[in-house]
Amino acid sequence: MASDGTALTGLWFDGQKYFAEGIKPDAEEKKLPIFDEAMRWLDIYFSGRRLDFTPPLNLEKGTAFRKEVWDLLLKIPYGQTTTYGKLAAQIAAKHGQKRMSAQAVGGAVGHNPISIIVPCHRVVGTGGSLTGYAGGLAKKLALLKLEGIDTANFTLPAKGTAL
Repeated sequence: MASDGTALTGLWFDGQKYFAEGIKPDAEEKKLPIFDEAMRWLDIYFSGRRLDFTPPLNLEKGTAFRKEVWDLLLKIPYGQTTTYGKLAAQIAAKHGQKRMSAQAVGGAVGHNPISIIVPCHRVVGTGGSLTGYAGGLAKKLALLKLEGIDTANFTLPAKGTAL
């Protein structure tokens, strides 16, 4: 976990792609109330219960586009999924564009600095492919199952960068 002192700025799996991206090498370890709150959130989440709070988050280190995508991720309800294409269509509509690249959205989703709490695991490919996940596809599948999502019709890619 990483924090700016009052809000969570990072939450990663050990060995996750982009692990601790943007964290300064001289960052110091501290015990902070935000870490206690994030741990409480994670304990409730991993017990399989829905949450009625989100710890304070600071997603300001991303580009404007990434922050826009991450804000959409926060709106995906527990136990539901959406697709990269649907997120791209939402952004295109917001900006009065005909279309937006689902691959660009995928890049922003992949760089989400606050895994699980900002639920990038709830985004799948249009055809039901689980596609990549910076934490690894086995973790993505486990998180979806934990939320009660029927994963029987999802497919695993044969190759990729985040298997």
